[in-house]
Amino acid sequence: MSLVLDSAAQDLLFREARTANTFTDEPVTDEQVLAIYDLIKYGPTSMNQSPLRVTLVRSPEARERLVRHMAEGNQSKTATAPLVAILSADNEFHEELPQLFPHFPQAKDAFFGERPVRESAAALNAALQAAYFIIGVRAAGLAAGPMTGYDAEGVRKEFLDDDHTPLMVVNIGRPGPDAWFPRNPRLEYDQVVTTV
Repeated sequence: MSLVLDSAAQDLLFREARTANTFTDEPVTDEQVLAIYDLIKYGPTSMNQSPLRVTLVRSPEARERLVRHMAEGNQSKTATAPLVAILSADNEFHEELPQLFPHFPQAKDAFFGERPVRESAAALNAALQAAYFIIGVRAAGLAAGPMTGYDAEGVRKEFLDDDHTPLMVVNIGRPGPDAWFPRNPRLEYDQVVTTV
């Protein structure tokens, strides 16, 4: 059985898509970011929590502040990408649940009244949304360079607040020269899937 999604779209989103390490200087527009969000917002999260928050780093001053918190190997990539996004988990996502989960608005307090419970739920569901975000960037014909090599506490203090936990930094743009490292191996089906 084959997939319904055509082969070119499969290549764009997965088979040919790679983590970009260099980018051209072509700008990434607000309209492109809006189109990405308007697609990925439909990806599922538990109880429609939608805890992902995106901080776009556009100004040279903000970029310089961010680069200081990146691991050495990620600094030049972040300094030169057309757009950089800090993806974080909103640990107070439950405040939006009456709007996002209207058939059970009491979920806000019934399930998420305690901060440790919210942090755990936000981390998992925002990570799901971060994956959707990367796929959305690819669907826009752009390349993503997601990174977790940075000082998370420094990024949080510099750009977020105590209610947000940084998950990753994503460089976004059109791939530049020598953008790709060699593709690493993947596990085969029978290494991953077990039938019981």
